[in-house]
Amino acid sequence: MTLTIDHIRAAAAALRGAILETPTLPARRLGELIGAEIVLKLENRQYTGSFKDRGALNKLVGLDARERAAGVIAVSAGNHAQGVAHHAHRLGIPATIVMPKATPFIKAEQTRRLGARVVLHGADLNEAADHADELLRRKGYTFIHPYDDLAVIAGQGTVALEMLAAAPQLDCLVVPIGGGGLIAGVATAAKAIAPGIEIFGVEAALYPSMLQAIKALPPTAAGSTIAEGIAVKRPGRLTRPVIEALVDDILLVGEEAIERAIHMMVECEKIVAEGAGAAGLAALLAHPERFRGRRVGLIVTGGNIDSRMLASILMRGIARDGRLARLRIELNDEPGVLSRVTGLIGATGGNIIEVYHQRLYYDVPVTMADIDVVVETRNRQHVDEILAALSTAGFKSTLLSSTAKRSEA
Repeated sequence: MTLTIDHIRAAAAALRGAILETPTLPARRLGELIGAEIVLKLENRQYTGSFKDRGALNKLVGLDARERAAGVIAVSAGNHAQGVAHHAHRLGIPATIVMPKATPFIKAEQTRRLGARVVLHGADLNEAADHADELLRRKGYTFIHPYDDLAVIAGQGTVALEMLAAAPQLDCLVVPIGGGGLIAGVATAAKAIAPGIEIFGVEAALYPSMLQAIKALPPTAAGSTIAEGIAVKRPGRLTRPVIEALVDDILLVGEEAIERAIHMMVECEKIVAEGAGAAGLAALLAHPERFRGRRVGLIVTGGNIDSRMLASILMRGIARDGRLARLRIELNDEPGVLSRVTGLIGATGGNIIEVYHQRLYYDVPVTMADIDVVVETRNRQHVDEILAALSTAGFKSTLLSSTAKRSEA
């Protein structure tokens, strides 16, 4: 069966009232920074925090009475697991989710809280999938694939129906690609509604699986990425021909661009996005010439990011912007010198957060001391002003911030 917009419209009717029609909002501050008119589709507002609710529910509502009674099974360590668990429980369908043994405790617990039986098996998703196949044969479950299923793809495509109804003026849509379910559904709907609209896919540079499959390149997907939601080694069999036919280009984004995009979402728009959810914005940061002056729709696909990782990204972003700097200052180890240094930093408007003394190491003379000072600043120019003030007073200082260019006064 070939997916059409009629399938997606039928999915929208089936989902109506059971999922959130998420906001489609202008992102003016981001647009000003990038030089484009940007509209965001906030799928991070869904009950389970991602667009996966749509495809999972559309598949579940299409099951017959026998399939519902037998139950469903899925393999996932992330958003798909929660989407299946939540809607299966709501519909009274028994759900089993197979996760790798190394799945973070919080993800497994959240899936259990949503009503599913969680089975931890295998070292990775491939081994978990093999076990799910065994359970499928023994128990007669229905498998809910995260992307390679027409009902799931149609459910994900409802994002485009809502987005283009709210913002019909868009020139292009930028959509993250993992297995390809979301972009296949979105592209099918969008091209039917507005044939001239451009569709750009986005993959993490470490996981360019769909791009390599389409271009017949050897697979290289591997490594650790903060966009784990699109870290897929084997792209979809059903999604690939749709993407080949309807997607205008696939862009790759590196880890730094994804990290910056997460930070900018919070800083500029007060929106929490996981790595995959910020991948669209990362594409604009990495390829600004493709989007400058255009009306661009971005899908914030999810907001399920680990709190500690988010905190780290935000602090690194502050340092990258020059608003947090670590300085190493050489001084004579004698009374009153430290107060002079802190006084100089304070006089320039810097706010000292932390101070570390380095007295005991062999490369520091016994009559000297190094101090590392973490300073809150206004911007990079302000950091330069502090370094200049220290240098003028006779204190040799070095900027140690790893996210900024190293300089010395």
